[in-house]
Amino acid sequence: MVCVKLSETVMSVVNDQLVTNVDTVERLVSEMTPAELVEFRRWFAQFDAAAWDREIEADAAAGRLDELAERALAAHAAGHTTKL
Repeated sequence: MVCVKLSETVMSVVNDQLVTNVDTVERLVSEMTPAELVEFRRWFAQFDAAAWDREIEADAAAGRLDELAERALAAHAAGHTTKL
C-alpha cells in the first residue's frame, strides 16, 4: 500500500485504486452491527461537539466574533431583544 497526501486528504492506493480515508470510514460504518453503530454515534457526537467547541474558541480568540457580539449588544441596548 502506498500513501500520498493530496489536497490535505490522505489517500491510499489499494489494488491500483485510489481510496480516501472517508471511503474507508464509510465502508466500516456501513458494516457495523446496530450496537456498534449506537456506540459510534455516541462517540462521534462527542467528537464533533469538541471539534465545534475548539473552532468557536479559536474564532473568539482571533476576534472573528467581535463584530457579531457588538451588533448583538447594540440590538439589546436598543430594546430589540426579548426575554427567553
